[in-house]
Amino acid sequence: MTNQLIDIGRRLSALREIEEISGEVMAGKLGMTPGEYAEYEDGKKDFSFSFLHNAASILGVDILDIISGESPKLSVCTLVRKGQGYDIRRREAYSYKHLAFTFKNKKAEPFIVTVEPKPEESIVLHEHAGQEFNYMLSGTMKFFIGDAIHELQEGDSVYFDSGVPHAMNALNGKPAEFLAVVFN
Repeated sequence: MTNQLIDIGRRLSALREIEEISGEVMAGKLGMTPGEYAEYEDGKKDFSFSFLHNAASILGVDILDIISGESPKLSVCTLVRKGQGYDIRRREAYSYKHLAFTFKNKKAEPFIVTVEPKPEESIVLHEHAGQEFNYMLSGTMKFFIGDAIHELQEGDSVYFDSGVPHAMNALNGKPAEFLAVVFN
């Protein structure tokens, strides 16, 4: 259990209570048992992007309200310079740079995602509401969606229903990087 997980769990709990949603109802909306959900609020379980995205949608907040406790403030324009962005590293094989973290009332969540190679048997599929567009910037990766597997290379793109379980895995022993735009 890290301090970051504990802080995120506390914010999640506080936001849920503000919305007057019980832990049991929240767990049901997220498709898990109340005990599994409680582990997130207690900071005992690491958060996937899908979990955070789904929880933010249910609570009516931006994903960064849960991750950092800071609400986006800009509504006309936000500029993120090359290599910048809000770093989110929630799972071992994935790191994200949020590219619109200061913009409020977003209709989409843009990220630069870096995926590390890992053993295929350890791939876990996740899903979240909405649709997603991914554009390969570098490297090669396998894209798992439902029962299908596609190999993507630099310049390839995929647009999909993100409610269908999906995952990515870098190939050739090297990281893969892509632009991901998640539409709510």
